Amino acid sequence: MDKSNKKNFYVLIFSTVILGVIVGVSSLMLSLLLDGVEWIFLGFQESAANPASLEILPLHRFSSVFIGGIIAALIWWVLRTRFKKTVSINKALSGDQMPPIQTAIHVMTQIFYVGTGGSIGRELAPREAGAMLAQRWNRLLKKFHWELSTADQKLLLAAAAGAGFAGIYIAPLTGMFFCVEVLLKKVNKRTVVVSLAMSTIATLIGMLAKGFEPYYLVGNQSFPLSFLIFAVMVSPLCGIIGSLFRITFKWAEKNQTKGKKILWQLPIMALITGVISISFPQIMGNGRALAQLSIDNLDPKFVWVLLLAALLKAVVTVFTIRAGAAGGTLTPSIAIGAAVGTILGLVFQLFMPSIIIWQCALLGACSLLAASQQAPLMALLMIVEISHLGYSSFLALALGVVLSVGASKAVLAKMMK
Repeated sequence: MDKSNKKNFYVLIFSTVILGVIVGVSSLMLSLLLDGVEWIFLGFQESAANPASLEILPLHRFSSVFIGGIIAALIWWVLRTRFKKTVSINKALSGDQMPPIQTAIHVMTQIFYVGTGGSIGRELAPREAGAMLAQRWNRLLKKFHWELSTADQKLLLAAAAGAGFAGIYIAPLTGMFFCVEVLLKKVNKRTVVVSLAMSTIATLIGMLAKGFEPYYLVGNQSFPLSFLIFAVMVSPLCGIIGSLFRITFKWAEKNQTKGKKILWQLPIMALITGVISISFPQIMGNGRALAQLSIDNLDPKFVWVLLLAALLKAVVTVFTIRAGAAGGTLTPSIAIGAAVGTILGLVFQLFMPSIIIWQCALLGACSLLAASQQAPLMALLMIVEISHLGYSSFLALALGVVLSVGASKAVLAKMMK
Protein backbone atom coordinates (compact mmCIF):
# COMPACT_ATOMS: atom_id res chain seq x y z
CA MET A 1 0.00 0.00 0.00
CA ASP A 2 1.60 3.29 -1.11
CA LYS A 3 1.60 6.41 1.07
CA SER A 4 -1.39 8.01 -0.68
CA ASN A 5 -3.57 4.88 -0.41
CA LYS A 6 -2.52 4.39 3.21
CA LYS A 7 -3.59 7.93 4.08
CA ASN A 8 -6.93 7.41 2.27
CA PHE A 9 -7.45 4.17 4.20
CA TYR A 10 -6.86 5.77 7.62
CA VAL A 11 -9.04 8.77 6.79
CA LEU A 12 -11.82 6.41 5.72
CA ILE A 13 -11.61 4.48 9.01
CA PHE A 14 -11.57 7.72 11.03
CA SER A 15 -14.51 9.08 9.04
CA THR A 16 -16.50 5.90 9.54
CA VAL A 17 -16.19 6.14 13.32
CA ILE A 18 -16.85 9.87 13.54
CA LEU A 19 -19.85 9.75 11.21
CA GLY A 20 -21.21 6.72 13.08
CA VAL A 21 -21.25 8.83 16.25
CA ILE A 22 -22.62 11.97 14.58
CA VAL A 23 -25.36 10.15 12.68
CA GLY A 24 -26.22 8.10 15.77
CA VAL A 25 -26.73 11.30 17.75
CA SER A 26 -28.84 12.68 14.89
CA SER A 27 -31.09 9.59 14.93
CA LEU A 28 -31.29 9.76 18.71
CA MET A 29 -32.44 13.37 18.55
CA LEU A 30 -35.03 12.56 15.88
CA SER A 31 -36.38 9.75 18.08
CA LEU A 32 -36.73 12.16 20.98
CA LEU A 33 -38.38 14.72 18.69
CA LEU A 34 -40.95 12.14 17.62
CA ASP A 35 -41.65 11.25 21.25
CA GLY A 36 -42.05 14.93 22.13
CA VAL A 37 -44.44 15.67 19.26
CA GLU A 38 -46.59 12.61 20.10
CA TRP A 39 -46.77 13.70 23.72
CA ILE A 40 -47.62 17.35 22.96
CA PHE A 41 -50.21 16.65 20.25
CA LEU A 42 -51.66 13.33 21.39
CA GLY A 43 -50.65 12.98 25.04
CA PHE A 44 -49.47 9.56 23.96
CA GLN A 45 -46.18 7.64 24.04
CA GLU A 46 -45.89 5.05 21.28
CA SER A 47 -44.25 1.73 22.15
CA ALA A 48 -44.28 -1.87 20.95
CA ALA A 49 -46.80 -2.73 23.67
CA ASN A 50 -48.93 0.36 22.98
CA PRO A 51 -48.49 1.31 19.30
CA ALA A 52 -51.92 2.91 18.73
CA SER A 53 -53.58 5.85 20.44
CA LEU A 54 -56.69 3.83 21.36
CA GLU A 55 -57.29 5.54 24.70
CA ILE A 56 -57.35 9.00 23.12
CA LEU A 57 -60.70 10.58 22.28
CA PRO A 58 -61.53 10.36 18.53
CA LEU A 59 -61.88 14.16 18.25
CA HIS A 60 -58.41 14.54 19.80
CA ARG A 61 -56.90 12.22 17.17
CA PHE A 62 -58.70 14.07 14.42
CA SER A 63 -57.54 17.47 15.66
CA SER A 64 -53.94 16.34 16.05
CA VAL A 65 -53.41 15.09 12.51
CA PHE A 66 -55.44 17.90 10.93
CA ILE A 67 -53.53 20.66 12.73
CA GLY A 68 -50.29 18.79 12.05
CA GLY A 69 -51.12 18.70 8.34
CA ILE A 70 -51.74 22.45 8.22
CA ILE A 71 -48.47 23.24 10.00
CA ALA A 72 -46.45 20.79 7.87
CA ALA A 73 -47.98 22.18 4.66
CA LEU A 74 -46.98 25.73 5.62
CA ILE A 75 -43.40 24.70 6.44
CA TRP A 76 -42.94 22.69 3.25
CA TRP A 77 -44.49 25.45 1.14
CA VAL A 78 -42.06 28.01 2.55
CA LEU A 79 -39.09 25.65 2.11
CA ARG A 80 -39.98 24.80 -1.48
CA THR A 81 -40.88 28.28 -2.68
CA ARG A 82 -38.69 30.66 -0.68
CA PHE A 83 -35.42 28.80 -0.26
CA LYS A 84 -33.01 26.59 -2.17
CA LYS A 85 -34.69 23.25 -2.85
CA THR A 86 -33.84 20.22 -0.78
CA VAL A 87 -31.92 17.43 -2.52
CA SER A 88 -32.77 13.72 -2.41
CA ILE A 89 -30.25 11.09 -1.33
CA ASN A 90 -29.97 9.70 -4.85
CA LYS A 91 -29.20 13.15 -6.25
CA ALA A 92 -26.67 13.72 -3.47
CA LEU A 93 -24.94 10.50 -4.49
CA SER A 94 -24.72 11.96 -8.00
CA GLY A 95 -22.95 15.04 -6.65
CA ASP A 96 -25.73 17.53 -5.85
CA GLN A 97 -25.24 19.38 -2.57
CA MET A 98 -27.84 19.04 0.20
CA PRO A 99 -28.42 22.49 1.78
CA PRO A 100 -27.89 21.85 5.50
CA ILE A 101 -30.45 24.21 7.07
CA GLN A 102 -33.22 23.42 4.60
CA THR A 103 -32.51 19.69 4.89
CA ALA A 104 -32.61 19.85 8.70
CA ILE A 105 -35.98 21.64 8.66
CA HIS A 106 -37.29 19.26 5.99
CA VAL A 107 -36.22 16.23 8.06
CA MET A 108 -37.74 17.56 11.29
CA THR A 109 -41.00 18.39 9.49
CA GLN A 110 -41.29 14.76 8.37
CA ILE A 111 -40.87 13.56 11.96
CA PHE A 112 -43.28 16.22 13.18
CA TYR A 113 -46.03 15.18 10.76
CA VAL A 114 -45.64 11.48 11.59
CA GLY A 115 -45.77 12.37 15.30
CA THR A 116 -49.08 14.20 14.87
CA GLY A 117 -50.51 11.16 13.05
CA GLY A 118 -49.68 11.77 9.38
CA SER A 119 -49.71 8.58 7.31
CA ILE A 120 -46.10 8.41 6.10
CA GLY A 121 -43.03 6.44 7.13
CA ARG A 122 -40.53 8.00 9.51
CA GLU A 123 -37.48 6.24 8.03
CA LEU A 124 -36.71 8.72 5.23
CA ALA A 125 -35.91 11.54 7.66
CA PRO A 126 -32.94 9.92 9.47
CA ARG A 127 -31.56 8.66 6.16
CA GLU A 128 -31.63 12.16 4.66
CA ALA A 129 -30.10 13.61 7.82
CA GLY A 130 -27.30 11.04 7.69
CA ALA A 131 -26.56 11.73 4.03
CA MET A 132 -26.46 15.49 4.60
CA LEU A 133 -24.11 15.11 7.57
CA ALA A 134 -21.79 12.87 5.55
CA GLN A 135 -21.73 15.41 2.74
CA ARG A 136 -20.76 18.18 5.18
CA TRP A 137 -18.06 15.91 6.63
CA ASN A 138 -16.61 15.30 3.17
CA ARG A 139 -16.44 19.06 2.63
CA LEU A 140 -14.66 19.47 5.97
CA LEU A 141 -12.09 16.83 4.99
CA LYS A 142 -11.44 18.68 1.75
CA LYS A 143 -10.88 21.90 3.67
CA PHE A 144 -8.11 20.24 5.71
CA HIS A 145 -6.65 18.53 2.60
CA TRP A 146 -7.76 15.06 3.75
CA GLU A 147 -10.07 14.62 0.80
CA LEU A 148 -11.09 11.04 0.04
CA SER A 149 -11.51 9.53 -3.40
CA THR A 150 -14.85 10.15 -5.13
CA ALA A 151 -15.83 6.50 -4.61
CA ASP A 152 -15.12 6.66 -0.86
CA GLN A 153 -16.98 9.95 -0.49
CA LYS A 154 -19.97 8.31 -2.11
CA LEU A 155 -19.54 5.28 0.16
CA LEU A 156 -19.55 7.47 3.28
CA LEU A 157 -22.68 9.26 2.13
CA ALA A 158 -24.56 6.00 1.44
CA ALA A 159 -23.30 4.41 4.66
CA ALA A 160 -24.42 7.44 6.68
CA ALA A 161 -27.89 7.22 5.15
CA GLY A 162 -28.06 3.56 6.17
CA ALA A 163 -26.69 4.40 9.61
CA GLY A 164 -29.44 6.98 10.08
CA PHE A 165 -31.98 4.23 9.50
CA ALA A 166 -30.11 1.84 11.82
CA GLY A 167 -29.93 4.41 14.60
CA ILE A 168 -33.66 5.02 14.72
CA TYR A 169 -34.83 1.40 14.24
CA ILE A 170 -31.93 -0.25 16.15
CA ALA A 171 -31.14 -2.41 13.13
CA PRO A 172 -27.47 -2.35 12.02
CA LEU A 173 -27.71 -5.11 9.41
CA THR A 174 -30.70 -3.42 7.82
CA GLY A 175 -28.78 -0.15 7.66
CA MET A 176 -25.86 -1.91 6.00
CA PHE A 177 -28.04 -3.62 3.41
CA PHE A 178 -29.86 -0.38 2.67
CA CYS A 179 -26.48 1.12 1.84
CA VAL A 180 -25.04 -1.67 -0.31
CA GLU A 181 -28.22 -3.09 -1.86
CA VAL A 182 -30.48 -0.07 -2.37
CA LEU A 183 -28.14 2.92 -2.69
CA LEU A 184 -24.74 1.73 -3.91
CA LYS A 185 -25.84 -1.57 -5.49
CA LYS A 186 -22.30 -2.74 -4.84
CA VAL A 187 -21.38 -5.50 -2.37
CA ASN A 188 -17.70 -5.93 -1.56
CA LYS A 189 -15.48 -6.03 1.51
CA ARG A 190 -15.01 -2.25 1.62
CA THR A 191 -18.69 -1.29 1.30
CA VAL A 192 -19.86 -3.93 3.79
CA VAL A 193 -17.24 -3.15 6.46
CA VAL A 194 -17.67 0.63 6.30
CA SER A 195 -21.47 0.58 6.23
CA LEU A 196 -21.84 -2.13 8.89
CA ALA A 197 -19.36 -0.44 11.22
CA MET A 198 -21.10 2.93 10.86
CA SER A 199 -24.57 1.41 11.31
CA THR A 200 -23.42 -0.50 14.39
CA ILE A 201 -22.04 2.66 16.04
CA ALA A 202 -25.22 4.58 15.21
CA THR A 203 -27.32 1.72 16.61
CA LEU A 204 -25.43 1.73 19.90
CA ILE A 205 -26.10 5.46 20.28
CA GLY A 206 -29.72 5.16 19.17
CA MET A 207 -30.23 2.52 21.87
CA LEU A 208 -29.69 5.20 24.50
CA ALA A 209 -33.20 6.46 23.70
CA LYS A 210 -35.04 3.30 22.70
CA GLY A 211 -33.11 0.50 24.38
CA PHE A 212 -32.77 -2.88 22.68
CA GLU A 213 -36.41 -3.84 22.53
CA PRO A 214 -38.18 -5.36 19.50
CA TYR A 215 -40.07 -2.92 17.32
CA TYR A 216 -42.88 -5.46 16.88
CA LEU A 217 -43.96 -7.91 19.58
CA VAL A 218 -44.30 -11.44 18.23
CA GLY A 219 -44.63 -14.96 19.62
CA ASN A 220 -41.75 -17.27 20.46
CA GLN A 221 -42.75 -20.35 18.45
CA SER A 222 -40.30 -21.69 15.88
CA PHE A 223 -41.27 -21.58 12.22
CA PRO A 224 -42.23 -25.19 11.31
CA LEU A 225 -41.29 -26.71 7.96
CA SER A 226 -44.99 -27.07 7.15
CA PHE A 227 -45.13 -23.24 7.09
CA LEU A 228 -43.23 -23.37 3.80
CA ILE A 229 -46.48 -24.47 2.14
CA PHE A 230 -48.08 -21.21 3.21
CA ALA A 231 -45.03 -19.27 2.03
CA VAL A 232 -45.18 -20.83 -1.44
CA MET A 233 -48.89 -20.11 -1.78
CA VAL A 234 -48.97 -16.58 -0.40
CA SER A 235 -45.66 -14.88 -1.21
CA PRO A 236 -46.24 -14.43 -4.96
CA LEU A 237 -49.53 -12.67 -4.20
CA CYS A 238 -47.76 -10.38 -1.72
CA GLY A 239 -45.19 -9.72 -4.45
CA ILE A 240 -47.90 -8.63 -6.87
CA ILE A 241 -49.54 -6.37 -4.27
CA GLY A 242 -46.12 -4.98 -3.34
CA SER A 243 -45.29 -4.16 -6.95
CA LEU A 244 -48.62 -2.34 -7.34
CA PHE A 245 -47.91 -0.37 -4.17
CA ARG A 246 -44.47 0.48 -5.57
CA ILE A 247 -45.98 1.73 -8.83
CA THR A 248 -48.49 3.91 -6.99
CA PHE A 249 -46.03 5.52 -4.58
CA LYS A 250 -43.56 6.13 -7.44
CA TRP A 251 -46.43 7.83 -9.27
CA ALA A 252 -47.15 9.91 -6.15
CA GLU A 253 -43.50 10.98 -5.84
CA LYS A 254 -43.24 11.85 -9.53
CA ASN A 255 -46.45 13.93 -9.47
CA GLN A 256 -46.03 15.35 -5.97
CA THR A 257 -47.47 18.79 -5.32
CA LYS A 258 -44.62 21.30 -5.03
CA GLY A 259 -46.18 24.78 -5.22
CA LYS A 260 -48.90 26.60 -3.35
CA LYS A 261 -51.39 23.78 -3.93
CA ILE A 262 -49.78 22.00 -0.98
CA LEU A 263 -51.45 24.61 1.25
CA TRP A 264 -54.85 23.03 0.62
CA GLN A 265 -54.07 19.53 -0.70
CA LEU A 266 -52.03 18.32 2.30
CA PRO A 267 -54.51 19.69 4.88
CA ILE A 268 -57.31 17.91 2.98
CA MET A 269 -55.38 14.63 3.19
CA ALA A 270 -54.74 15.32 6.87
CA LEU A 271 -58.49 15.93 7.28
CA ILE A 272 -59.26 12.61 5.55
CA THR A 273 -56.69 10.83 7.73
CA GLY A 274 -58.28 12.37 10.81
CA VAL A 275 -61.79 11.30 9.80
CA ILE A 276 -60.60 7.72 9.20
CA SER A 277 -58.72 7.74 12.52
CA ILE A 278 -62.01 8.22 14.37
CA SER A 279 -62.86 4.58 13.59
CA PHE A 280 -59.36 3.29 12.70
CA PRO A 281 -56.67 4.83 14.93
CA GLN A 282 -54.20 2.36 13.39
CA ILE A 283 -54.27 4.38 10.15
CA MET A 284 -52.25 7.11 11.82
CA GLY A 285 -48.47 7.38 11.78
CA ASN A 286 -46.03 5.14 9.98
CA GLY A 287 -48.04 1.92 10.18
CA ARG A 288 -46.61 0.34 13.32
CA ALA A 289 -50.05 0.16 14.95
CA LEU A 290 -51.65 -1.59 11.97
CA ALA A 291 -48.78 -4.08 11.72
CA GLN A 292 -49.00 -4.92 15.44
CA LEU A 293 -52.78 -5.25 15.21
CA SER A 294 -52.30 -7.74 12.37
CA ILE A 295 -49.67 -9.67 14.32
CA ASP A 296 -51.91 -9.92 17.39
CA ASN A 297 -55.19 -10.74 15.65
CA LEU A 298 -56.61 -14.26 16.00
CA ASP A 299 -60.28 -13.62 15.21
CA PRO A 300 -61.48 -14.71 11.72
CA LYS A 301 -64.37 -12.24 12.05
CA PHE A 302 -61.77 -9.47 11.94
CA VAL A 303 -60.70 -10.27 8.36
CA TRP A 304 -62.85 -7.60 6.73
CA VAL A 305 -61.66 -4.97 9.20
CA LEU A 306 -58.02 -5.77 8.39
CA LEU A 307 -58.74 -5.77 4.67
CA LEU A 308 -60.38 -2.34 4.86
CA ALA A 309 -57.60 -1.00 7.11
CA ALA A 310 -54.86 -2.20 4.72
CA LEU A 311 -56.63 -0.67 1.73
CA LEU A 312 -57.16 2.64 3.55
CA LYS A 313 -53.54 2.71 4.73
CA ALA A 314 -52.27 2.22 1.18
CA VAL A 315 -54.56 4.85 -0.33
CA VAL A 316 -54.00 7.45 2.39
CA THR A 317 -50.20 6.99 2.34
CA VAL A 318 -49.98 7.30 -1.45
CA PHE A 319 -52.19 10.38 -1.62
CA THR A 320 -50.47 11.99 1.38
CA ILE A 321 -47.20 11.81 -0.58
CA ARG A 322 -49.00 13.00 -3.71
CA ALA A 323 -50.38 15.97 -1.76
CA GLY A 324 -46.88 17.16 -0.92
CA ALA A 325 -45.74 15.33 2.21
CA ALA A 326 -42.25 13.84 2.29
CA GLY A 327 -41.77 10.52 4.05
CA GLY A 328 -40.87 6.88 3.76
CA THR A 329 -42.81 3.90 2.47
CA LEU A 330 -40.97 1.03 4.18
CA THR A 331 -43.02 0.84 7.37
CA PRO A 332 -46.35 1.45 5.57
CA SER A 333 -45.36 -1.48 3.31
CA ILE A 334 -44.77 -3.62 6.40
CA ALA A 335 -48.17 -2.65 7.80
CA ILE A 336 -50.02 -3.47 4.59
CA GLY A 337 -48.09 -6.73 4.16
CA ALA A 338 -48.75 -7.80 7.74
CA ALA A 339 -52.48 -7.23 7.27
CA VAL A 340 -52.47 -9.23 4.02
CA GLY A 341 -50.49 -12.02 5.66
CA THR A 342 -52.89 -12.22 8.60
CA ILE A 343 -55.95 -12.22 6.35
CA LEU A 344 -54.58 -15.08 4.25
CA GLY A 345 -53.38 -16.89 7.38
CA LEU A 346 -56.89 -16.84 8.86
CA VAL A 347 -58.21 -18.26 5.60
CA PHE A 348 -55.54 -20.99 5.53
CA GLN A 349 -56.32 -21.86 9.14
CA LEU A 350 -59.52 -23.49 7.87
CA PHE A 351 -57.35 -26.09 6.11
CA MET A 352 -54.19 -25.91 8.26
CA PRO A 353 -55.41 -25.44 11.87
CA SER A 354 -51.85 -25.50 13.23
CA ILE A 355 -50.75 -22.43 11.30
CA ILE A 356 -49.50 -19.58 13.51
CA ILE A 357 -51.02 -16.22 12.62
CA TRP A 358 -48.20 -13.93 13.76
CA GLN A 359 -45.85 -15.87 11.49
CA CYS A 360 -48.27 -15.34 8.60
CA ALA A 361 -48.28 -11.61 9.35
CA LEU A 362 -44.48 -11.41 9.28
CA LEU A 363 -44.25 -13.41 6.07
CA GLY A 364 -46.72 -11.02 4.44
CA ALA A 365 -44.81 -8.01 5.79
CA CYS A 366 -41.43 -9.30 4.61
CA SER A 367 -42.67 -10.40 1.18
CA LEU A 368 -44.57 -7.21 0.42
CA LEU A 369 -41.71 -5.04 1.71
CA ALA A 370 -39.21 -6.85 -0.52
CA ALA A 371 -41.41 -6.32 -3.57
CA SER A 372 -42.32 -2.70 -2.88
CA GLN A 373 -38.69 -1.70 -2.28
CA GLN A 374 -37.09 -4.20 -4.69
CA ALA A 375 -34.60 -4.98 -1.93
CA PRO A 376 -34.86 -8.63 -0.85
CA LEU A 377 -31.88 -8.78 1.52
CA MET A 378 -32.78 -5.55 3.27
CA ALA A 379 -36.40 -6.65 3.68
CA LEU A 380 -35.43 -10.04 5.09
CA LEU A 381 -32.93 -8.67 7.60
CA MET A 382 -35.19 -5.79 8.60
CA ILE A 383 -38.07 -8.03 9.64
CA VAL A 384 -35.71 -10.42 11.44
CA GLU A 385 -33.88 -7.61 13.26
CA ILE A 386 -36.73 -5.39 14.36
CA SER A 387 -38.84 -8.38 15.46
CA HIS A 388 -35.92 -10.20 17.15
CA LEU A 389 -36.68 -13.44 15.30
CA GLY A 390 -34.77 -16.68 15.75
CA TYR A 391 -32.85 -18.70 13.17
CA SER A 392 -35.89 -20.82 12.26
CA SER A 393 -37.48 -17.80 10.57
CA PHE A 394 -34.81 -17.45 7.88
CA LEU A 395 -35.86 -20.34 5.64
CA ALA A 396 -39.54 -19.38 5.44
CA LEU A 397 -38.95 -15.64 5.11
CA ALA A 398 -36.14 -16.11 2.57
CA LEU A 399 -38.35 -18.35 0.45
CA GLY A 400 -41.12 -15.77 0.69
CA VAL A 401 -38.79 -12.97 -0.38
CA VAL A 402 -37.51 -14.94 -3.40
CA LEU A 403 -41.00 -15.78 -4.63
CA SER A 404 -42.31 -12.30 -3.91
CA VAL A 405 -39.53 -10.48 -5.74
CA GLY A 406 -39.80 -12.89 -8.67
CA ALA A 407 -43.53 -12.25 -9.00
CA SER A 408 -43.09 -8.49 -8.58
CA LYS A 409 -40.40 -8.30 -11.26
CA ALA A 410 -42.72 -10.07 -13.68
CA VAL A 411 -45.49 -7.60 -12.91
CA LEU A 412 -43.22 -4.55 -13.10
CA ALA A 413 -41.71 -5.73 -16.39
CA LYS A 414 -45.17 -6.17 -17.87
CA MET A 415 -46.34 -2.77 -16.60
CA MET A 416 -43.29 -1.06 -18.10
CA LYS A 417 -44.07 -2.28 -21.62
